Amino acid sequence: VMIITSYFPAMYYIFQCTPHWQVVYLTGITIIGICTIFTLLSPAFSTGKYRPLRAMLFVSMGLLGLIPAVHAVVVNWDDPDRNVTLAYESVMALSYLTGTMFYVCRIPERWNPGFFDLAGQSHQIFHVFVVLGALAHYGAAQFFLRYRGQMECDK
Repeated sequence: VMIITSYFPAMYYIFQCTPHWQVVYLTGITIIGICTIFTLLSPAFSTGKYRPLRAMLFVSMGLLGLIPAVHAVVVNWDDPDRNVTLAYESVMALSYLTGTMFYVCRIPERWNPGFFDLAGQSHQIFHVFVVLGALAHYGAAQFFLRYRGQMECDK
């Protein structure tokens, strides 16, 4: 849910002059997000057999952000502030993907089974990277809030 909702401020502020793109991108992430939530809550998909599928759903939610990011860079090519926003959101995406790789590869517990049962396991490392990504997104949201007052849409 956090990943889904993290798209909303970015899509709202970046595409505030083109609301149809807001709807397109937010509908896409919401649909993938609902599928991910269903998969995570479904007992049939909670076994180890479906661990790669669950991870791939998280990766797809993260990678879906590349489409509006490239779109935003093209649309706002002359805007010097685009690099700041892109940097924050890139750090967020990289954090999410790095955490997911720890989760999928089961690092470090695969190297020393039993040693990381209480602390330092891949699922905990995954959540640390999710928090780092959320902090980067918070920085981007703060930037969006300052930037929105300067934004003027062509009529």
